[in-house]
Amino acid sequence: MDRVFIGGGGYAEPQTLLLKYANRHGLISGATGTGKTVTLQILAESFSAAGVPVFLSDVKGDLTGLCEAGSHEHKLHGAFVSRAEKIGFDDYGYDAFPAVFWDLFGEAGHPIRTTITEMGPLLLSRLLQLSEAQEGVLNIVFRVADEDGLLLIDLKDLQALLVHVGQRAKELSLRYGNIAPATVGAIQRRLLVLEGEGGDAFFGEPALNLSDMIATAPDGRGRVNILAANRLMNAPRLYATFLLWLLSELFETLPEVGDPDKPVFVFFFDEAHLLFDGAPKAMVDKVEQVARLIRSKGVGVYFITQNPADVPDDILGQLGNRVQHALRAYTPRDRKALRAAAETFRPNPDFDTEEAITGLGVGEALVSTLMTKGAPSVVQRTLVRPPSSRLGPATPAGLEKSIAASPVAGVYDVAVDRESAYEMLKAAAEAAAREAEAAPEPERAPADDGARGGRSRGRAYRGDDAAPRWRETDEHRHARRYQPATKAKTSRSSRRSDSVSEAVIKQVARTASSQITRSLVRGLLGGLFRGR
Repeated sequence: MDRVFIGGGGYAEPQTLLLKYANRHGLISGATGTGKTVTLQILAESFSAAGVPVFLSDVKGDLTGLCEAGSHEHKLHGAFVSRAEKIGFDDYGYDAFPAVFWDLFGEAGHPIRTTITEMGPLLLSRLLQLSEAQEGVLNIVFRVADEDGLLLIDLKDLQALLVHVGQRAKELSLRYGNIAPATVGAIQRRLLVLEGEGGDAFFGEPALNLSDMIATAPDGRGRVNILAANRLMNAPRLYATFLLWLLSELFETLPEVGDPDKPVFVFFFDEAHLLFDGAPKAMVDKVEQVARLIRSKGVGVYFITQNPADVPDDILGQLGNRVQHALRAYTPRDRKALRAAAETFRPNPDFDTEEAITGLGVGEALVSTLMTKGAPSVVQRTLVRPPSSRLGPATPAGLEKSIAASPVAGVYDVAVDRESAYEMLKAAAEAAAREAEAAPEPERAPADDGARGGRSRGRAYRGDDAAPRWRETDEHRHARRYQPATKAKTSRSSRRSDSVSEAVIKQVARTASSQITRSLVRGLLGGLFRGR
């Protein structure tokens, strides 16, 4: 088997996708309800049958049926058989495929986890929608974690390290740049939002081992990894960032294989427009780089979206295998997008491509794939073949049976929380608190004995030193009765005048001293710089 059968019909010869060029990426596009999900399903079946493991996201829950064989009792059984005969699909029959179910939240499949460190500051900034200044502070946090040997595994590790960096802001700002408390607080708030969306379940251990996805079943067929994304779509940025992270992990982990006879792995990116909506140029450049270079790792990436215009031109130009379902043109903007979609195909002299796209029925598509020497074929109108697995969601019994027979059952189901940045910083803070409590109090300076005498300075004390009491003496009473009032007034006035005079003299002395000091310093520094 060296090719994937896509479809055919009375328009032209059967349309196939050569496995040798399946790692040159592809695009499945079309309006809602035109058959994109079924096309994705039949491609996943064909790759699996050829021994190629695949990964796909199930946005609506319709692709769980891959784990069950189709049924003669299905209401569309007759239509499926009729179409198979019409397009010359002689090997058509019902079959189930080795599906493994995954779920970031661990509800409808095995949980998928990664660590904060593996996600990295670039993708994390994209996930949190950080500004340029906030992304800079996040990069500092990762640098501090590396230098201090602090493991960043889950969200509480990152939250604790942000507090730690905020407390050391003055020290770290001298080395890395300004760290404003407001910026640290803004990142913390973003983390709270992510945690509220359930994103904290994505960060932790045991982290995903890609070899558990890139594997084959005992019968030699490739595993079909299905990500439950119906709940995940409520957090579209988390969905897009997760898929981009997985794509980046494939790129960084897999070895170079050149151009193999068939792909090592095929990655389907459904609702691809979510990846590019509002994405900064650095992120788009990253996707373009991965798409361009991951081909040599034997990985084929297929974007699924409603309109080819959802994908940036630099990336769209690398998608050699195209399946275009119907598009509708109700507005001037729709007509412009339709024209752009038609222009991406190699034209067929037998029909107008733009007109054909609007006239396609459900289950029909325009197909162009890479043929001999990697050149794209002339676009052809095609009836897409029917699926062999169950169309639509799996039955509860079939789904339960597939999950129970999962080859990774028990590997990822229980989270592990080992010592990392949060625990290490907490232990350091507790140790510092214990040291502060155990430290001896500083000794107080002894009191002036002269202040405690019996009649010192006209005061008399009675009782022990711990509780001294003052009593008026005969000398006090005499002075109060017979001292002239004018004398007291003159004395107070003199003291006030002396105080003002002293203050003026001290201020003049300080000013003169400061001027002399500045003159000396300027003369000294001037001499030093002139000497150089």
